[in-house]
Amino acid sequence: MLFSREVFHMETDIPAIEGEIERILPRVRDARRYLHAHPELSLREHETARFVRSNLASPNIGLLPPFLETDVVALISGRQPGRNVTLRADMDALPMREETELPHCSLRDNVMHACGHDGHTAMLMGAALVLERLRNLFSGSVRCVFQPGEEIVAAGRDLVAAGVLDDPKPDAVLALHAWPGHPTGVIGSRPGVMMAAADIFSITIRGRGGHGSRPERTIDPILVATRVIHSLYAIPSRRIGALEPVVISVCSMHGGSNANVIPDQVVLQGTARYLSPEGGALLPELFEQVLKAECDYAGASYHLEYQRPYIPTQNAARVVDTCREVVLSGLGRSWWKDIPAPSMGAEDFCWYLERCEGAMFFIGMGEECPQLHSNRFDFNDGALRNGIMFLVLSALKLLRR
Repeated sequence: MLFSREVFHMETDIPAIEGEIERILPRVRDARRYLHAHPELSLREHETARFVRSNLASPNIGLLPPFLETDVVALISGRQPGRNVTLRADMDALPMREETELPHCSLRDNVMHACGHDGHTAMLMGAALVLERLRNLFSGSVRCVFQPGEEIVAAGRDLVAAGVLDDPKPDAVLALHAWPGHPTGVIGSRPGVMMAAADIFSITIRGRGGHGSRPERTIDPILVATRVIHSLYAIPSRRIGALEPVVISVCSMHGGSNANVIPDQVVLQGTARYLSPEGGALLPELFEQVLKAECDYAGASYHLEYQRPYIPTQNAARVVDTCREVVLSGLGRSWWKDIPAPSMGAEDFCWYLERCEGAMFFIGMGEECPQLHSNRFDFNDGALRNGIMFLVLSALKLLRR
């Protein structure tokens, strides 16, 4: 028996839940690989949304009209009114060229699922199908949100603002994210801050171009950009307190098109990440100070665009404790991992957690799995079963809390 009745106080034979998961697992695995082969960029997930809707088409699953354009929201109602638990998965891919040779490798140039969103979507589809079969065994409702645009655009903020969580208001919200480096299928979380805030910046440095043989007649924006990067990287260690984790990364630098022409401008793009509002409060001002000092010294000019699409992801201790109990009591201690420290990665699930009590959880992809946002990453299908089971049993537990 997977979970005892004493744990969940369910009026059912709990092994039937495991049987339902096993029944749909091949279908979910095929769906995951289809999604991997057909990735779509943020806010362009039209085919993905159609695929999800077609797989969830049932008289017993209420499919809502889109709140944005490419979201899918499914509502599964139990035998009578009650609490609501909302489960969320993101669907978008990244603008990267896949370098695997898998049979289900991306069929689209320079687009791939490098962050596990294909797996997130497949697990939530599986959970929805199982919960549909169990709808007469619980009171209340489960909302399944298939969200577009998590990467860069943080469309979760727009989806929440559009009312996706309004009717009914959730009593708990959950999300599950693939996590390389942890054993396959192991689930983990922590109370409090789970993931960092992430600010996104774009800096245009304008100089005066010219011939590569006469740099003294130019204002070289590449040289200014290197000095700006050096000074930005010094902010965490020299302008922020040592106990406030801050990570600044310039991830894109574009300027020039010829080996012997100094360009007129360089564009830098990147992120600034922090765990507390206090840690990030001064960052826009500090960026301005660095840019003004370096550009004034060189005679260059600049334009800074600084956006704050991701706040820290804050987990509710009560939800983490409840879901930990689900894993420890059923799957066993070896399937749970207490996450010792927050990740400096960011998630727009933060906007759901700002509105409602809930938590983000990680599910292991294997110790040797390539890291997220690697062009060799592939969601480990060996984690699908535990992921579906975690979502289903956590939802049932929270509905009765």
